[in-house]
Amino acid sequence: MKLSAKFATTIAASAVAVAQVASAGTLDDVKARGELKCGVSGGVPGFSAPDDAGRMQGIDAAVCDAIAAAVLGDASKVVFIPLTAKERFTALASGEVDVLSRNTTHTLTREASLGLNFTYYNYIDGQGFMVMKDSGIKSTLELDGASICVQAGTTTELNMADYFRNNNMKFTPVGYETSTQTREGFEGGACDVLTSDKSQLAALSTEMKVGPAGVTILPETISKEPLGPVVRQGDDQWMDIVAMTLYALINAEELGITSGNIDSLKSNPGNPGVARLVGTEGNMGELLGLGADWSYNAIKQVGNYGEIYERTVAKIGIPRAGSVNDLWTRGGILYAPPIR
Repeated sequence: MKLSAKFATTIAASAVAVAQVASAGTLDDVKARGELKCGVSGGVPGFSAPDDAGRMQGIDAAVCDAIAAAVLGDASKVVFIPLTAKERFTALASGEVDVLSRNTTHTLTREASLGLNFTYYNYIDGQGFMVMKDSGIKSTLELDGASICVQAGTTTELNMADYFRNNNMKFTPVGYETSTQTREGFEGGACDVLTSDKSQLAALSTEMKVGPAGVTILPETISKEPLGPVVRQGDDQWMDIVAMTLYALINAEELGITSGNIDSLKSNPGNPGVARLVGTEGNMGELLGLGADWSYNAIKQVGNYGEIYERTVAKIGIPRAGSVNDLWTRGGILYAPPIR
């Protein structure tokens, strides 16, 4: 497929802008500023949404908290910037945010054409469909001719089109800018069905008047949606820091290190793997341009991956045990390279 001259020029200009921003050194910028700028959704409970005190909570927000703890020594040194699906990549490329942690799916096109790098995954998801329970619909194969609320600028749109075409069904898309708008459209009767990642469907159902009991998330999963933090290309050090912070949270859970016991383990780590994570052995932080206590601070202040999951995603009704997001030692596929 040929790109229009205008589109090709835009892509080229974006790539140059990304290279210029990245070359400045994100780590140095964050340290000089004294805070991390984190792009989030800001409207998806369990992933990123403000609590009653206005503090951003969720598994995506926690990733940024952990990065701030690792880099600045303080998990509270984060400025959360809510972004729509259409805004998110431009905001990252332009330097408006240092990292994008916004329930964003890793795809070849995004990695290869936007001047961005996906670091690792903090949640493995899949797209599904939600209907009102009183509709009586039990399967996506019953949705021929349905009107479907969908968030614009997402992989959700493309997956939906592929699925309906492959199953010789027709649909009418009803597009919105934000996930909140899709939920409001669905509740208001603008469409028969709401489609998104299944975790987001569960989150949105908690904000509906009928609640989770009044809707049905259909059983079929029509896509793979590996979600994780994204950084600009051209700054390998920053990419390593973001990825290694997430690796540290996962490895901590596997090794039994929690926010509650890390201090006692620091005094008596017991094995080299624990010692490296609590900062008493090796020069892991130095290799990243960070202090020796980078992973200690992240785990102590934010918790390991399991602790984070339980206070975020589990709260919207998505159990972890035995799911793909469980540790590889417990039947899931959550697996991180060793910190060594």
